[in-house]
Formats: sequence, structure tokens, C-alpha cells
Amino acid sequence: MTHKVHLKRLSLTDFRNYASLALRFDGRHVVLSGENGAGKTNLMEAVSFLSPGRGLRRAAYDEVIRNGARAFTVFAEVVGMEDEIAIGTGVDLSEESLSRKLRLNGTPAKSADELTDHLRVLWLTPSMDGLFTGGASDRRRFLDRLVLSLDPAHGRRAADFERAMRGRNKLLSEGRFDPAWLSGLERQMAGLGIAMTLARHEMLGLLTTLMDRTAGGDAQPFPTATLALSGFLDETRGVPALELEDRYAAMLEEGRHRDAAAGRTLEGPHRADLLVRHREKDMEAERCSTGEQKALLVGLILAHARLIADMTGHAPLLLLDEIAAHLDVNRRAALFDRIHALGGQAFMTGTDRSMFAALGERAQYFTVRDAAVTEEAP
Repeated sequence: MTHKVHLKRLSLTDFRNYASLALRFDGRHVVLSGENGAGKTNLMEAVSFLSPGRGLRRAAYDEVIRNGARAFTVFAEVVGMEDEIAIGTGVDLSEESLSRKLRLNGTPAKSADELTDHLRVLWLTPSMDGLFTGGASDRRRFLDRLVLSLDPAHGRRAADFERAMRGRNKLLSEGRFDPAWLSGLERQMAGLGIAMTLARHEMLGLLTTLMDRTAGGDAQPFPTATLALSGFLDETRGVPALELEDRYAAMLEEGRHRDAAAGRTLEGPHRADLLVRHREKDMEAERCSTGEQKALLVGLILAHARLIADMTGHAPLLLLDEIAAHLDVNRRAALFDRIHALGGQAFMTGTDRSMFAALGERAQYFTVRDAAVTEEAP
């Protein structure tokens, strides 16, 4: 049985358009309906701060603070993966650093990575609808968040890789081809870069195995995605990690003058791209219709949520912004059934509550109007 992780209470202070807000939840899914601009996505963004990083909008912290205020706070009581936990986080402009502070049961946390010990948060937003047609950097970021949900150390490895790469780029731009310094940075990049690449390949393999079990042809409400990684060491199966590290370190050494001329490092995990195909149609995702791309993305998010539930025993918290907008009645009903079958809690938004009718009493319903949130009858 999958353990249900869910929010019991959420309180906000000076977050976006909310001066103050306190909500209680009973463990069911949460539906937030209201006009555009009322604050539905802002509330979802606050919940996304219960995970490492800058939230579902990736906004600068000073943009999140309500106009005229100097700080924001998000507080939540969570039935978590280990036990019930009180999570408090926020940013204060009066402090020297704009880093986000985090407390768990009132005790300062060493890093935001500790949040993954208590809950995993996944989201799907309208801005992600262009994932398959946009730039490779968006797809890498998307893939890395998938990896991060199962491997919390992945984010630190990526940050350390970027730091080492910036150091190498700086030396090359200044014409300082000191072999000792460059070799040291390149060996560091090789170790971190190969670890990142192997973690990405492992995630794609796990997702593919799961989707192979559930693929069922054109009658499925959501198409199956075929996934691959391209652009850097595309094939790693059967090759020892140390051999891959040696290979990448040699590539970096051989490419020093080329990279110096380009002003950047031209080979590495930062150049990889996530390739997605519609399996049933055997078509690249970017060539599919807008509706098919949306369905592909929804199916991929649901598969990832199922993978987390299966591997950890704890269903993730899902944040699904405007999820029902481009789905027909039957596909919406199928979506809600799959979300509920995951065994967790989902927060969903929409302009029209009637789009969530198929959820019935499986959800709590709230109306959002001018930063005021009111619970409604089922």
C-alpha cells in the first residue's frame, strides 16, 4: 500500500498577492477555482516551496514578496514520509543574503534537500506546454527535476559541475593554460558530469520500464512516451563509470583551445537534450498536435508520479495548474481516476469548477477571488 503524504494546513504571509492566508485540508484532493489573476497559481507556487529550489515559477525571491512587504513566509503541517512535520520557509529582504531559510519542526535545516526526506512535490503548469517545442535547456531542467525527486544529491552534483565548468571557462578565457589547474577542474567535471549523465539515463530506463508495463495502444487516454538522451555520451550501457570519466576528461583536454575560442565548454551534460516520441504514432513529440503534446506530457508526469510511489512507498504531492483546460470530458475523468489511484494528494486549478465534476467527493473545493479563499460544498 502506498502511504498518503498530504497537507493538513497551509499558512502564507506576504506571499505574492496574499497578505495573510490560513487553510485547512482534510487529506482529499484540493480544487482551486476562480478567475484568472485571482491567486490560484500563487497558492500552488507557495506549496511548491515545500520542495528544494525556487518553486514552480523559478522566480527570484524578491519577486515573490508581496508589494510593500519586506519578507514572505510559507508554513505547512504535513503528514509526511516519516511522520507529521511542520515546515516553515521564507525570505527576509533585511538580511544580507536572499537565501531561503528553512525550519523543520522549528529547527533550522542544513539545506533544502532535507525536504525530500518528508515529501516529494511534482508539478505541471501551462508554461510547460511548450516543453517539446522549446529549447533543450528547458527539457534538461525538466529531466533533472525528475531525477532529483528520487536522487536528492543530483541537484548538488549539477551545481558543483556548473561551478567547476565556470572555473575552467574563466582560465581558458584568460589564456591561462596551466595543465595542473585545468586538469584538476576537468577531472572534477568528469566525475560530476558522468554521475549526472548516468543518473539521467537511469531515470529514463526506470520510466521506460514502467510505461512498457502500462502501454496499451490507441485506446489509452494518454499516449506513451518513448524517451532518449542525446547530445553527450548517448550510449553508456555496459561501460564502467571510471572509463566514461576518463573518456570525458580526455575530451575536455583535447578541446581546450576550441572551447577557449568559443568562450564556453562545448561538450558535457550541459549540452544534452531529452528526446521524446509519441510511441503509438511513432512520431517526434514536437511534430504532434498541441492536444497530443499536452496528453503526452500529462502521461509522462503521471508515470513519474507512479514511479516515485512504487520506489519510495510514498505517493508524491501533485500540483496541476489549469490541468483540465485542454482535455475533453472522457480524458478529464480518466485523469482524475489515475490521480486518485496514485494514493496521494493533488492540488488542481481551473477557471470553472464544473470541469472537476468527475472528482465528486474525492476532493475539497475552494473558490479563489481577490486573494481570498473560501471552501465550498462538494
